[in-house]
Amino acid sequence: MKDPDSDFGRPMPPAAHQDGAVATLDRGATDRTRAASGEAGQRTDVGVASSGARGRAMRISVFGIGYVGAVTAACLCRDGHSVVAVDPNDVKVNEVNDGLAPIGEPGLGDLVATAVASGRLSATRDAAAAVAATDLSIVCVGTPSNPNGSLDTRYVARVAEEIGAAVAGKPGHIVVIRSTMLPGTMRDLVIPTLERTSGGIAGKDFGVAYYPEFLRESTAILDYDDPGTIVFGAIDERTVTALSGLVAHLGVKPIVVDIDTAEMIKYVNNAWHAAKISFANEIGNICKGVGVDGHTVMNVLCQDTRLNISRAYLTPGFAFGGSCLPKDLRALRYKARTIDVATPMLNSALFANEIQLERAFQMVAATGARRVGFLGLSFKANTDDLRESPLVELAEKLLGKGYSLKIYDPSVSYSELTGANLQYVMSHVPHLSRLLVDTIEEMCVDAEAVVIGKKDPGIARLVKRLRGATPIIDLVRIDAEQRSNGAYTGICW
Repeated sequence: MKDPDSDFGRPMPPAAHQDGAVATLDRGATDRTRAASGEAGQRTDVGVASSGARGRAMRISVFGIGYVGAVTAACLCRDGHSVVAVDPNDVKVNEVNDGLAPIGEPGLGDLVATAVASGRLSATRDAAAAVAATDLSIVCVGTPSNPNGSLDTRYVARVAEEIGAAVAGKPGHIVVIRSTMLPGTMRDLVIPTLERTSGGIAGKDFGVAYYPEFLRESTAILDYDDPGTIVFGAIDERTVTALSGLVAHLGVKPIVVDIDTAEMIKYVNNAWHAAKISFANEIGNICKGVGVDGHTVMNVLCQDTRLNISRAYLTPGFAFGGSCLPKDLRALRYKARTIDVATPMLNSALFANEIQLERAFQMVAATGARRVGFLGLSFKANTDDLRESPLVELAEKLLGKGYSLKIYDPSVSYSELTGANLQYVMSHVPHLSRLLVDTIEEMCVDAEAVVIGKKDPGIARLVKRLRGATPIIDLVRIDAEQRSNGAYTGICW
């Protein structure tokens, strides 16, 4: 068997780490990409790794059993790899070892149960043991916002210290970061920490890479299996080869860039998504004001896939939220301020989002109701993630103004909330357990108005029951043919 660290002394081609350029592992593929985009003959800043066939089964440790980590671990096990999941939270560790998904995500429960039953997946709090038993570590810990919008990277730093200490004397280990971090975090924090605690040199004694994730909650497994793009930021070929083996069966050739660029690509994606949502909402508001159906307008706009790109995030509706878009916009704006770069568009995207939240509140206030049925609380359907959910913010504002709420969300069970998810809702709606009800019917008892923040199979029955008698504020457009009329009011239609 080949010596595990024999390739770490061989760096990427010189362009990979000089003058901000990157490796081109398949120049022919890159030229074809440029030709297809009408840029043949111009210099490219990306390389394309050859995808090849499915790589060999690997032993992998995944640090952080949240939304990204749990999905990554389960999918890797399904693909034939063995995974040790690492988390300081005893509840999550015990759930995984019992074959249960630690978070709510469609399809994840079956994957976790199968992986644990097959012996491919286990969980522990022991970072050193996990690294010792595996060849590659993937870090998926949280990077929450600080009050000033900057990133809290202490969890990443702590895990880097733990992995670095465990890697000492274990040459050939590969460390891959998937946590969302601003450009320069790998260079200024993660790599120095790994080198200091391990006594080794990144790219020589151990591999290192940044592998941004583009998983959407509620469709994360589908996104993992059918990625729009795969990006690796790396400094050594052996790490790129190992990562390419993990994704070879997906049929998408990874784009290999330098690490700072890979970090930035993640932020650009989320900033663009947030801007698209705010743009669509603003257009929807204008269309409603002039008597035009905003959904029809945006649907036509999206037909032009040549100039207007794609329809994703371009449906008028309620505010955006979740654990990515708001946090990443704040961090990007904070970084821009530190380098004296103005960000009027990004500022406006957040401001427009706040206006959409206020718009929903004013729609409820306009009904004159004080007892409100509230359908939906998590930031999107089929997930229990409440972090920065605009529905949580709306509920918090209504409660603060003296409204009485009954909340129904089939994805949210108070007893199953853990970690940052539980902490967030406790700080915003501390009495949530008393507000949650088990059925739509119970939600509607004594309701003087109903807010619909999530589509649900029982909605048609609800609307039929309430239409004309109880005001309905629709934030998701339950019926494409329905426009604001009488007791029914759509936020953008």
